[in-house]
Amino acid sequence: MEEPGEEKLCGKWSVGCGFYNNNLKDVFTWRLVKTIALGQVLSLLICGTAVSCQYLAEARVETPVLQSLLNYTLLLLVYTTVLSTRKGDRNLLHVLKTNWWKYLVMGLADVEGNYTAVKAYQYTTLTSIQLLDCFVIPVLMLLSWFLLKTRYRPIHYVAVMVCLLGVGAMVGADVLAGRDQGSTSDVLLGDGLVLLSAVLYAVSNVCQEHTVKKLSPVEFLGMMGLFGTLISSIQLVVLETHAVAEVKWDLKIVLLFAVYALCMFALYSLMPVVVQMTSATAVNLSLLTADLFSLFCGIFLFHYTFSALYIVSLVIIIVGFIMFNAVPTYSALSESSSDETDLVQRAADPSADHINNEDLFLRSYCTSTIIQKPSHKLLLLQM
Repeated sequence: MEEPGEEKLCGKWSVGCGFYNNNLKDVFTWRLVKTIALGQVLSLLICGTAVSCQYLAEARVETPVLQSLLNYTLLLLVYTTVLSTRKGDRNLLHVLKTNWWKYLVMGLADVEGNYTAVKAYQYTTLTSIQLLDCFVIPVLMLLSWFLLKTRYRPIHYVAVMVCLLGVGAMVGADVLAGRDQGSTSDVLLGDGLVLLSAVLYAVSNVCQEHTVKKLSPVEFLGMMGLFGTLISSIQLVVLETHAVAEVKWDLKIVLLFAVYALCMFALYSLMPVVVQMTSATAVNLSLLTADLFSLFCGIFLFHYTFSALYIVSLVIIIVGFIMFNAVPTYSALSESSSDETDLVQRAADPSADHINNEDLFLRSYCTSTIIQKPSHKLLLLQM
């Protein structure tokens, strides 16, 4: 029979890690199932863009800026139009007057993140890209910690390690299967571009999380469409005029461009919904399965060699994603605010002093925060 002391110790450990109870029904909720399903829909949309890009590459069409421009133009036509018809303080003109430069930085990070990621394929190996692209997750967690004041529990760090283990299994399967690793013309430059794209994606995703949770997804998508179209148009004129002129347009090429643009538009439209439900970090963990879905399609479409490690990798990543979302993160701002309120209430009600030392220890162990005055301004992100 378990001793009371051991039971209390296990309880403290469980709460500190984020496990408030052992009831699976409270962990595997309908919200978690919906989050997993939507995350995999996002991965399938990325798979659609990857397959269309592969076919375009086989047709010797290399126009990443043009492809991105089509997506931003669709966002402009739909969400920027909706934003312009709004009445009140958050319409298009008001947002431009007050926060134009913030959305310009956000749009620049997103556009250049897409461009540097695609450009990296010309210089480094597929294995390097798959491994280094995971750098976006620790950068996201770091930015969320400092800018969004998000706090993680031990289970979240374990979940991230599990997901990265799944990526390692996928890369190992690629190597064992002898899959074409692409260019190796300048590996150092290519690896640097991958890391740069990861940082830019992290900046864009943190800005997205702040905007969709504090303001609205329509505002984020509308401003992303406006500034994304503007930046991509300038970049197209500077970098890709010659490449676009060399494209041999036919029905197949037009359809491939349409598939890519529609998949990206759906991805950008759905992603804020999933971010609202979870976080940018959780969404990026779910997107780790996108490469696997692309590989499964490649087995049938491009005759890639199948490996059982692909299935193992998929299962490991999904298990890590479930672990990350099963226990919610918390905010240092809300915890500090709650602690200050408790102090005020305790001062007003002396009878509250009956709380024993063990409860106070358990609470401090769970929150792991020091009571302090929270900052009311987030650098760059406060809209």
